[in-house]
Amino acid sequence: MPVAKGSTIDPARTRATMLEAATAMLYERGLDGIGVAELCARLGVSKETLYRHFGTKEGLIEAALRRRSDRVTHWLADAAQAAGDDPRAQLTAVFDALQQWYDDPVFRGCAMLNAAAQHHVEPVRAITAAHLGRHLDLLTGIAERAGAADPQVVGRQLLMLVEGATVVAAHHDRADVGKHALGAALALLPAAAPEAGD
Repeated sequence: MPVAKGSTIDPARTRATMLEAATAMLYERGLDGIGVAELCARLGVSKETLYRHFGTKEGLIEAALRRRSDRVTHWLADAAQAAGDDPRAQLTAVFDALQQWYDDPVFRGCAMLNAAAQHHVEPVRAITAAHLGRHLDLLTGIAERAGAADPQVVGRQLLMLVEGATVVAAHHDRADVGKHALGAALALLPAAAPEAGD
């Protein structure tokens, strides 16, 4: 980012600002939809600055994906936590949050799955796998608190519904996708969570 004459250069702030802007651009345009020259021009930095902070465009992509994964993971976990202790309410909150995302005009599907499809390379696949693993942990925890007989299996089924709903919302009619997926998701949970101490 251009620095005003006489100001102090803050490398951490420069990197964070570049990363925030690049994350949005890469999500909007796709990983291959913007070259290094245009990316640098839109970020307002030189190629040398980009390379100094991220090594390569691939390094920037990986950092952007990790940043987005962190943000999305915390956002869904916070939605579930805000819903209270009832696992069904937590699951409802997750799908309600997803529907709000689907309704956003800038929604372009899951950045991780998009990236893995565009860049079928090990570093991107590893970031995507870790991202899905974090979703799986959240959903398995909800299944466990609901008293599912096999929380690991139910967690995977819930993950399939989350990711499937996201794909459908990105490539088909997005109206009520979250609501419809939620109906299937709730059917996977026992009717009532076990009482504490049971």
